[in-house]
Amino acid sequence: MKRLLSSLVAVLVALTFLANASFAGEVKVGVVLPMTGLVAAFGQSAWKGIKLAQSMEPKTKNGCKVKLILLDNKGMKVETANAVSKLITDNHVRAIIGAITSSDTMAGAPIAEKHHIPMITSSATNPLVTKGKKYISRACFIDPFQGEVAAKYARNKLHAKTAAVMIERDQDYSVGLAHAFMKAFKKLGGKIVAIEFFQSTDQDYSAQISDIKAKHPDIIYMPSYYQEIALFARQARQYGLKQPILAGDGAEAEALIKIGGKAVEGLTFTTHFDPHAAATPLTVKFIKLYEKKYGTPPDAMAALGADAYFILVQAINKAGGCNAKPEKINYYIRHTKNFKGVTGVITIDPKTGNAIKSAVIRKVKNGKFVYVTTVNP
Repeated sequence: MKRLLSSLVAVLVALTFLANASFAGEVKVGVVLPMTGLVAAFGQSAWKGIKLAQSMEPKTKNGCKVKLILLDNKGMKVETANAVSKLITDNHVRAIIGAITSSDTMAGAPIAEKHHIPMITSSATNPLVTKGKKYISRACFIDPFQGEVAAKYARNKLHAKTAAVMIERDQDYSVGLAHAFMKAFKKLGGKIVAIEFFQSTDQDYSAQISDIKAKHPDIIYMPSYYQEIALFARQARQYGLKQPILAGDGAEAEALIKIGGKAVEGLTFTTHFDPHAAATPLTVKFIKLYEKKYGTPPDAMAALGADAYFILVQAINKAGGCNAKPEKINYYIRHTKNFKGVTGVITIDPKTGNAIKSAVIRKVKNGKFVYVTTVNP
């Protein structure tokens, strides 16, 4: 009996040692992205940025490998919630990067919050994503700032006095950004003459276009995603609408130009990054490596994905590296200050988890995205 007990104790000690060794040898980080589905272009781009960032900084300062576990949420709320839950309960990750859209991130956030697992989103801009949360942060600016930037551009640069607004009612991102734009535009003396609603699955915008055409706005503001914007632009131009179209960061994907063609020529949008407006030494280094690996300059989603990764690894290092606990990682994410990232200098408000940073304005010119200007907070 004594020998049996001794053997059992020895086995338990060995298993504990192996578990600790495994824990010390790597830091598991979950990644939730839409690799398939309607906004797959965003997820695939962000993943490229995250993977390149990992190749640049694959380990913690005390030698532990950062292991990324990617789950595809298909751009769906239920899939996001399931993915976050699986990463926490099955994979025992210490932090999560994701999701891409605001609606999806809000679906997964309560689960991460409940388990006290830090979750940093690279691109979910709706203020509600972090509201009332202690473990949810972001590497991107929020919509009130983005909407104000767009409104100022419309009034001061395009000299627009009136605007029509297209709102994707089933997307929190679109609803929130539309209201931010309208509030700022009216504050600047502009007038909203038409508010049109649509669903993500809609293919025919003729009713909305007809109404907008009757109101004769100076500009059309459509804070949606690239597929919907491209389809709307094609139909709008077909039906004779010639007004400039403005959008938010959801417009930025090469698929916008592929789908929209000449109809999206001149389309202007607020976003997070432009490779021709290098902001920090890390920006320059990242762009060089990205172009070498993928043959094209990085877009905003790739750059934001990289920033989310770099901010997280910095927090892990400050929290103890190999033995960093989720609570401490979260603390250091939220105390990120003047981090010189790929998209520029980033500070995260410790109370809200929101990033304070610059916005970029880009437009489609001759079938390519071109830099217009940078707007500081």
